[in-house]
Amino acid sequence: MTTIADDGAQPEHYYHKLVGPEPEPGFQDPAELERYWGRRWGAADEVSPLRTVLVRPPSSGLSKITAEAWDPRAGALVDPDRRWYWRGDQAPDLRLAAEQHAALVSALRAEGIEVVQAPELPEHTKSVYTRDPMLTVPGGAVITRLAPRMRRGEEASVTRTVAALGMPILGTITGTGLAEGGTFVKLRRDLAVFGVSIRCNPEGARQLAGILEPLGIEVVPVPLPGYTIHVDGQFHMVDHDLALANTHRLPYEFLARLDSLGIKVVSPHPDEQYACNSLTVRPRRLLFPAHCVRTADRLAAEGVEIVPVPYDEILKNGGGIHCSTMELVRDW
Repeated sequence: MTTIADDGAQPEHYYHKLVGPEPEPGFQDPAELERYWGRRWGAADEVSPLRTVLVRPPSSGLSKITAEAWDPRAGALVDPDRRWYWRGDQAPDLRLAAEQHAALVSALRAEGIEVVQAPELPEHTKSVYTRDPMLTVPGGAVITRLAPRMRRGEEASVTRTVAALGMPILGTITGTGLAEGGTFVKLRRDLAVFGVSIRCNPEGARQLAGILEPLGIEVVPVPLPGYTIHVDGQFHMVDHDLALANTHRLPYEFLARLDSLGIKVVSPHPDEQYACNSLTVRPRRLLFPAHCVRTADRLAAEGVEIVPVPYDEILKNGGGIHCSTMELVRDW
């Protein structure tokens, strides 16, 4: 004989009605994240206090780079099999690269930042640049899809690393989409830009916009000129209302958007354009390439605190301090 609940419903119907569903509050609600995922993962901007960061040591595969690979057309050492390149005509100083990366890790820890180290990848000479295989927003991470064949596989490694921490994976770029974290910049909680370039295509931008739309984040594609590959080499948020930018390497529409948002732009010294590749650890405090002293003076005039970090050897591999760090948690 079937038992009927007091309201006339079958017992199992009554139970399911009693226990849910509960779509609100949303996934990225801070209390939801802290209760079910352990902490308030991700970042809402580029400047709030940095709490946890992902790094990876320089690849031992750099030892394969020799001066015999000099290509005068590129002004660099270039692997004919397209597994690496190195700027300049001298082979990497592996000891110096290791020392400079260790100095960056020490500087991060001196700021009270938790440092997560991903495992070294001997076959991936660019894997020190943890910025590119992922990006973070409030609630977790989006895994990107790297453009060059020589970097494919870093995505899987970084996914395993952050998932093991308990960080939610909100999405992954798939199909023919190409997207790299270095070209994604959060201007404010609800607005981000994605630099479209030879390395990051419109399909990657389309997929990313679809992943972030439910989180209330608008993604604005920014066409980058020439062979500029990422936004972060040309633009860096220093505070909510202050940025460092190589304005000649960015489209006017983007600069006009910054002005409309009340973001003041400071230009680096013309001989120090790599100064944009730095890391904000809290508003107006930067871990900054030590050799960019004239740009440091310009920022100091704006009330910015500079923590110099020697990084010129690793820079020859194609990226700087910002490229070598990926925020997992910022206050939001």
